[in-house]
Amino acid sequence: MYVRFPLSLRNVEDLLDEHGIDISHETVRSWWNRFGPMFAAEILKRRAQQLRAHSNWQWHLDEVFMKINGETRYLWRAADHEGEVLENFVT
Repeated sequence: MYVRFPLSLRNVEDLLDEHGIDISHETVRSWWNRFGPMFAAEILKRRAQQLRAHSNWQWHLDEVFMKINGETRYLWRAADHEGEVLENFVT
């Protein structure tokens, strides 16, 4: 649940407690540290396979002017055809 939804470790602890599972938020954190990299690798592998299968995969570059502490800066953002941000850079 911590990976899939924007929950804190204590929220996951509370949700599991509602289902009769009594654990500490520190246990959830240790699970995330142990199994998180495996989940992330699997998600990246699946996304890469889907992108290769999508024949008309495209991306575009956005340039936005923004003020940070009163100074004008440029925000460069690369996004794919689904709107997922691939990379961003502030100059």
